[in-house]
Amino acid sequence: MQKIRTHTLGIDNGSILLFSDFQDGGAMWTGKGPRELRRIVEFTESFAAPPVVNVSISMLDIDQQTNHRVDISAEMVNEEGFVIVFRTWGDTRVARVRADWVAFGSLKHEDEWEV
Repeated sequence: MQKIRTHTLGIDNGSILLFSDFQDGGAMWTGKGPRELRRIVEFTESFAAPPVVNVSISMLDIDQQTNHRVDISAEMVNEEGFVIVFRTWGDTRVARVRADWVAFGSLKHEDEWEV
């Protein structure tokens, strides 16, 4: 469990279109090539320590004739940002994905000094 001093709690969030592969015949739609995508996200302001990050799919456009296999996660979380990782496999064909994220963590207090 991460304990956060309430007077320095920071919450940052955002939304990002990860890809739109049906428009240009990309790997997620055709099923040929890498089926993993990574996007770097930078926080609006640095946290004092790596925050807790939750990533979710807010829009999914997927072929209905194949099984729906999708995985989304946050990796490499640090004080400055993180990486959204989206994966699919097998015969799944994904046209578009948008991800929403929220980060909760401690902020540096203005009275804290680094010497």
